[in-house]
Amino acid sequence: MARLVMKFGGTSVANIERIRNVARHVKREVEAGYQVAVVVSAMAGKTNELVAWCKEAAPLYDPREYDAVVASGEQVTSGLLALALQQLGVPARSWQGWQIPLYTDDAHGSARIMDIDGARLGGAIDGGEVAVIAGFQGIHAETGRLTTLGRGGSDTSAVAIAAGLKAERCDIYTDVDGVYTTDPRVVPKARRLDRIAFEEMLEMASLGAKVLQVRSVELAMVHNVRTFVRSSLTDPDAPEMANVEKAGTLICDEEEIVANQMESQVVTGIAFSKDEAQVSIRRVADKPGIAASVFGPLADAHINVDMIVQNVSADGFTDITFTVPTADYERAKAVIDGAKAAIGHQIVEGAADVTKVSVIGIGMRSHAGVAAKAFEALAAKGINIRAITTSEIKISFLIDAAYTELAVRTLHSLYGLDS
Repeated sequence: MARLVMKFGGTSVANIERIRNVARHVKREVEAGYQVAVVVSAMAGKTNELVAWCKEAAPLYDPREYDAVVASGEQVTSGLLALALQQLGVPARSWQGWQIPLYTDDAHGSARIMDIDGARLGGAIDGGEVAVIAGFQGIHAETGRLTTLGRGGSDTSAVAIAAGLKAERCDIYTDVDGVYTTDPRVVPKARRLDRIAFEEMLEMASLGAKVLQVRSVELAMVHNVRTFVRSSLTDPDAPEMANVEKAGTLICDEEEIVANQMESQVVTGIAFSKDEAQVSIRRVADKPGIAASVFGPLADAHINVDMIVQNVSADGFTDITFTVPTADYERAKAVIDGAKAAIGHQIVEGAADVTKVSVIGIGMRSHAGVAAKAFEALAAKGINIRAITTSEIKISFLIDAAYTELAVRTLHSLYGLDS
């Protein structure tokens, strides 16, 4: 029998009624002939409540005990879903991350998965029992301490378990019915994609799309885990729920997409992120090692830098512009000021009211002029571009935040995504 991993997020299990609805989704797949493992998140809002309790108990809390507290949310959900399945006549039991076991490093609060032993879990589902697994958690083998994977970690748990079980696919159930060409709240004409390549989904997730957690997409790509995004809020018995092609978006290898269509779409989607701030360092001496003196201190301060643009040298001086998360904006400027003796800059400028808009598509590899069309279209709308970065399948523009929706709509229409 084929194996299937199903994952349900916080809104999908927000209350007992929704947990019962999830149980019906699981029962449908069991009756379709699958051996099923289910990964669940904490009920909506529960993790925030547990985090707040930790901070109230001890503002400088021990991260190991923090993990012990916040992981309890998923434990509650797994037990409740197992009960709901049993009520429907489906054999089920709950599993915690350490019982599988799912091994991680010891970075409490943001642990990374090191290995997973699927033997015990596989044996249980081979016997016809649905395994209901608490997502977001694992165990550090050397210390035996429970660990958590960070926000969105249940997605990562699900993909890792699917890889460990060699599942046919991993179904991620959310409160949306798939991956869209862009945010439908910004562009009403945005449409749901039937398929999207791992690389495209990774770019979209890292550039602002909130459907999947970035680490889960990375893991799916590395282990070639076909991942299917679909809605948990629909009727589990609706006819379309039995059809993978009609009920959501399949994230898969690029070759599978090419095999299913004559010619790939040049652009697949438009992503945007408002969590951006720009820092510009003016009149920096253009000499070897200057970039290290700028970005070394930022790395030491654990500040992630994204877009980096350096101007052509003039009179022996250059300007360096980069972006950081909005929350790190003031800290980044302080770090640069603190390193002024090494950098030797004259002015530091910045802006927190900026947005990064990105054009993404594997078809860009084989088509010229994609960027030029965007430049012309944005210029025609009076939108100034502050910075540009590119990769094989992505072009990102940094613009003033006030023009976000106009830019997204313009680019969405430009590349034929409205139809």
